[in-house]
Amino acid sequence: MTPLTVLLVGGTGSIGRLVARRALADGHTVRVLTRRPASAPARTEAVAGDLTDASTLAAAVDGIDAVVFTHGAPYQSPKVRDVDYGGVLNVLTAIGAREVRIALMTAIGVTNRAGGYHDWKRRSERLVRASGQAHTIVRPGWFDCNDDDQHRLHFLQGDRRWAGSPADGVIAREQIADVLVASLTSPEADGKTLELVAERGSAQPDLDPLFAALAPDKGLDGADDTANLPLAAEPADVRAGLEAVTRLASRV
Repeated sequence: MTPLTVLLVGGTGSIGRLVARRALADGHTVRVLTRRPASAPARTEAVAGDLTDASTLAAAVDGIDAVVFTHGAPYQSPKVRDVDYGGVLNVLTAIGAREVRIALMTAIGVTNRAGGYHDWKRRSERLVRASGQAHTIVRPGWFDCNDDDQHRLHFLQGDRRWAGSPADGVIAREQIADVLVASLTSPEADGKTLELVAERGSAQPDLDPLFAALAPDKGLDGADDTANLPLAAEPADVRAGLEAVTRLASRV
């Protein structure tokens, strides 16, 4: 495996710190985008920048091979649009025509068009698919609600668990980090979206067979997702954002 220079967006959060630890253990170089460089995890390179201000991101994306998004505004925060969606758009724009491997964490149930949080997470997924970049999108279940013997990973597709409770599926934060980092170097993970949950049993040491069993994304949406909001029904600025990153897909 060739070590990567990985930009971590959300690297000071609970999952981001675990991603940093996993990536460092795998031999990657980790750069953390943060407004407060002193808060970055140990042994990472902190780069000052504001995810919601595209003009501050040039240094963060310079020379990277991959980016992992684990960021997010608090649930139902008025900043969800600017952070969860706008942050992805800003980073993709800053990367421009360069080829970069992407791992994006969203949430299980994201295709349930209930408004607010899920809508902007869903739109961020579409940005990544439209960009033409190699990518994996991970929709984890409920964090750390698994039992001690509940670590066997299941990769689901179709996003049909909409209970809004741990009944949708559970997963340890550490395992979310493992899957995100593993996807960066797995050809089998490219172009795929999955819901991530754990069932009774031990974790699998090799994730490639799980990635290989997944169907690839279909256009702007995940394989087998229920009908998404038609593009023509999206707000004009959302359509403009998709058009902007789609132009990047014609990179030479």
